Amino acid sequence: MARFEDWLMEHGLDFQVRTYPAGTRTAEDAARAIGCDVAQIVKSLIFTADGRPVVALVSGANRLNAGRLAALAGGRVSKADADLTREATGYAIGGVPPFGHANTLPVFMDRDLVHHEVVWAAAGRPDAVFPITPAQLAELSAARVEELT
Repeated sequence: MARFEDWLMEHGLDFQVRTYPAGTRTAEDAARAIGCDVAQIVKSLIFTADGRPVVALVSGANRLNAGRLAALAGGRVSKADADLTREATGYAIGGVPPFGHANTLPVFMDRDLVHHEVVWAAAGRPDAVFPITPAQLAELSAARVEELT
C-alpha cells in the first residue's frame, strides 16, 4: 500500500484511490484516464512565498495567477523545484496529494473547484487519483478558498 493510502487509513478516511497504468501525471492525462472534464482535476501546485512552501489547489482547466497567490500568501511567490516539493510535502511532482503532507503547509484552494459535485486529486503517485467533494477537499486540506486564477 502507498504512503498516502496509509495516511488515509490512519486518519479514518475511506476514499477510493484508483490507479491508471497510463498515468495521471498531468491534468489532461488524469482527465483522459478517468473520463471526466479536465476542470474536475485538482492540480496541487507547490510554490514558495518569501521562501516558505505553500500549496495552491487549482482546477486542471485553469492557470494560477501568481500575483493573487502572492497577495494571499503574503510574499513574493515562485514555483518550488522538485527537491523542495518532495521535502515540503513528502511527494514528487505529478503525484502530490492535496493533504497528508510531510509538513503542515498553508493551502489555498481556487474557488472554481467548488462548482463541481466531485473533483479528482492526486493520491501520492503519478498513476493514482481519488474522488472527493470540493467541501471535503477544503476541509481536509484546511484550505482558504479564494480566487486564484
